[in-house]
Amino acid sequence: MRYLTDRKRAEGRGASHTGTEHHWSMQVSAVALAFMVPTWVYVFGHALGQSREVVVATFARPFPAILTALVLVVAMRHFAKGATMMIEDYTHGSTRKAAVMFVTSLAAVIAAVGLYALIRIAV
Repeated sequence: MRYLTDRKRAEGRGASHTGTEHHWSMQVSAVALAFMVPTWVYVFGHALGQSREVVVATFARPFPAILTALVLVVAMRHFAKGATMMIEDYTHGSTRKAAVMFVTSLAAVIAAVGLYALIRIAV
């Protein structure tokens, strides 16, 4: 007789066999963003409307620069995973593949452009 726990039954379920792993990844990134985004909005809000020198000085400091980089990377990864899950649920065939590639590429480009701009300001 086999005894399976609820977790063991849930692992490997779904079309991609990574449903539990994907769910936890999304939960962790959502919690991280819940703490990082309000802090980033506070930092960004103080720089908003200031002169260029003040904005550059703000984002040249380590804490705002690191926080901005983390928000960019985590938010774009969260967006890409969430959009991919939505696309996989509602589209099929080559449309699915094209849409997943587009969303993943879009998130990577946004993160890369944001990080490039941040590095230009911080260095």
